[in-house]
Amino acid sequence: MFKSIEYKLILFLILLILSVAASTFLIVQHEYVYVGIFLLLAIFSLKNLYSHYKRFNQNILFLLNALDNGDYSFHFTEAKTSKREKELNQMMNRIKDILTKARKEVIENEKFLSLILESVSTGIIILDHNNNVHATNRATNKLLGLPVFTHLNQLNAVDESLPELFKDLEVKDNTQIKIANEREEIQISLHVSKITLKKGAMKVITLNNIGNELEAKEMESWIRLIRVMTHEIMNSIAPITSLTETLLFSYKMKSDETSDDSLQRNTIDALETISSTAKGLITFVDSYRKFTGVPTPQFRQFELIPLLEKILRLESANLEEKGIVSHIIYTNKQTTLNADEGQITQILVNIIKNALEAIAANQDGKIEIKVTEAENRVSIDIANNGEPIPQEIAAHIFIPFFTTKDYGTGIGLSVSRYIMRLHGGNLKHHTSNEWTVFSMVFNV
Repeated sequence: MFKSIEYKLILFLILLILSVAASTFLIVQHEYVYVGIFLLLAIFSLKNLYSHYKRFNQNILFLLNALDNGDYSFHFTEAKTSKREKELNQMMNRIKDILTKARKEVIENEKFLSLILESVSTGIIILDHNNNVHATNRATNKLLGLPVFTHLNQLNAVDESLPELFKDLEVKDNTQIKIANEREEIQISLHVSKITLKKGAMKVITLNNIGNELEAKEMESWIRLIRVMTHEIMNSIAPITSLTETLLFSYKMKSDETSDDSLQRNTIDALETISSTAKGLITFVDSYRKFTGVPTPQFRQFELIPLLEKILRLESANLEEKGIVSHIIYTNKQTTLNADEGQITQILVNIIKNALEAIAANQDGKIEIKVTEAENRVSIDIANNGEPIPQEIAAHIFIPFFTTKDYGTGIGLSVSRYIMRLHGGNLKHHTSNEWTVFSMVFNV
């Protein structure tokens, strides 16, 4: 391709050397008549060599400047030029095409990686030594509650201790923090690594919401403990109940045959006490079984809004008795769930009954159910304006058998959360503008 260029360069170079040599020889021989001719040949050769060099140098310089400025729109003409220039321009156009292709591949890879970065649930922060945020993703902004995150000091809006904590993080550190927002308190695991780029050393911090995993493990631990306790208690109580019933029956049958009525009566009373206590324990253990014996959900598709309307109709008498106003807010009446309708009904009824109990009879009571669909999730928020749950109590409401009531077993909310876990979702509680809100979150 470049042979003609090489031949011409060699020809002019040889002509230049020969012309200079001949001129030098003639000057030494004092033959000045022909010196001018050879000098003209030397100048002609030098001019052509310089012209070729200058044109080539200008094109190369233009090519490099364009690439340096990120301009790939140039094109060197390949028509109406000498063969030498055409070959040179073809070569530079080919270089441009190769670099353009490589640049497109880099851009495509960047878009692909950016899409992955925005799709993952793990938050990612890239910091420089001045604590400027060079890159972040949607998950980070969601976890921290920051719409825009450009500098570490913005974390003061979340928690004043966070900027210093992030600055002090070192490579391979694995730290856990709690962040509270208006809807919930989330537990985040932080992990740090470092990478050296053209701009310098960068700190890469990953954030993972581990709250759901911790709650799931806690629930699993409770279930295991309760199953063991249920088994052991039942093994101990069942024989006691059986024996006391037998003895009680025997004493009552022989009560007419004994003369010591006082002793007989005391013995019967004692046996009845033992029997009733054992039965009470069995009833209590049955509540344990209710918690651990939640059946596997039978998933099927059903419309959510008609179900909510049906539940409110069932509770209409209780709502009217207390003068409570209830309504459902939704944007799509055809919202559907793939879940166990019976179990979801059980959760909704339990939460609404709790709301009824929280609202005083003389209060302007309101129960609001809001259904939202966003980011592959369906949320059901059941809010009431009754007596709010104190913060110190709210931390324990999902613990099995925790209750502040004089009646009940305290397993309603824990069973409800467990059912939501079986559905791949979660049940959360938060207080917003004096409203107590329970949120059922489904991943769809």
